[in-house]
Amino acid sequence: MLPIHVLLIEDDPMVREVNRQFIEQVKGFHIIGTANNGVEGLKLAKQLKPTLIVMDIFMPELDGIKTLQNLRERDALVDVIAVTAANDMKTIQQMLQLGVFDYIMKPFTFKRMEQTFENYRQFHVKTEKKKELTQLELDEILHPSHATLKDAIHLPKGLNASTLEKIVLFIEKQTTAVSAEEVATGIGLARVTARRYLDYLEKQQKVVIDIQYGGVGRPVNQYRII
Repeated sequence: MLPIHVLLIEDDPMVREVNRQFIEQVKGFHIIGTANNGVEGLKLAKQLKPTLIVMDIFMPELDGIKTLQNLRERDALVDVIAVTAANDMKTIQQMLQLGVFDYIMKPFTFKRMEQTFENYRQFHVKTEKKKELTQLELDEILHPSHATLKDAIHLPKGLNASTLEKIVLFIEKQTTAVSAEEVATGIGLARVTARRYLDYLEKQQKVVIDIQYGGVGRPVNQYRII
């Protein structure tokens, strides 16, 4: 999967650099530009056409709310994550109504930032090449916690929803198909346990198998997310 291109709009140089370092630590994201304010950000958004904009709200010349309104008025096909010190309900409501993917309040931890970007990456993977969605697919995107609960209820005996989610996330992060042994090592499971989860995911049509034929010995099954 190609990296997700990110435009960062933040007027504070120190915060901008911290945000840049945080974002680039999350696999699958690449900063393609930075802007000091909304006016500059809108110009870069038009020029660079990012997939995602990470934006402050309190900025000179053009604040985050007006910048986002401008993006929506021009029908820019871009998602937005707000990273801001603004914690008043009016501002939060305005940004949510304008369709931000997430709203992160300063000060924040790397773990909080990482979770947002992992969630966004999953959303992007699930919707990038889709022209239509089923109700189940939409529910999994809009209500991931409900989807996890549903899976936990219907999982075969001996399988755990949390472990299943970790395996799916691990495979999604890889740039190539992975074997059961690689999944087991990456998650910290026995190989036979990882194989049970992978067999279940294959039956649910969540993964497909790529058979790798080596020199001597049996061919190796490698798994990738559909």
